[in-house]
Amino acid sequence: MISEQQWQNAKGVCTASLFSSLHYAIASVDDKGLPHVTPIGSLMLGALVNGQAQACYFERFTKQLPANAKHNTSVCILAVNSSKWFWFKSLLKGQFLHQPAVRLIGQLGPLRPATDAEIQRWQRRVKLFCFSKGHKLMWQSMSHVRDITITEVKTVSIGRMTLQP
Repeated sequence: MISEQQWQNAKGVCTASLFSSLHYAIASVDDKGLPHVTPIGSLMLGALVNGQAQACYFERFTKQLPANAKHNTSVCILAVNSSKWFWFKSLLKGQFLHQPAVRLIGQLGPLRPATDAEIQRWQRRVKLFCFSKGHKLMWQSMSHVRDITITEVKTVSIGRMTLQP
């Protein structure tokens, strides 16, 4: 069960991660039991309901992740604050003032059409690039999402510099 404080802290790390690296890493397992990691930039975190958090991502470019979901819906999302400034300040001080990374453990749901609110939320995120050819090629026609139910938040400890919750 995820507490409200855990979820708020995890969302903070995820926001910093997206800002610094523009994506998250989602690990899944293929039908032979081999791990596969997929970079996903469209993950959107939602509310905490009954100790489980909701999230979704636009599934447009992924190939292996939906194939893996056919036989195993378990995933692990890794979000790392990769900001050079964050790391520089932390190294100088000898301590991370905020959690540097988090793992979110969850289960993939079925692929479904995105709601208007989800599409609008996504378009607000990429609005800065709406003038570009890349935006039109990649992000203009995002239409389907896959839900993720987050069942566990695991903090990442990086030695003695990491604050313990």
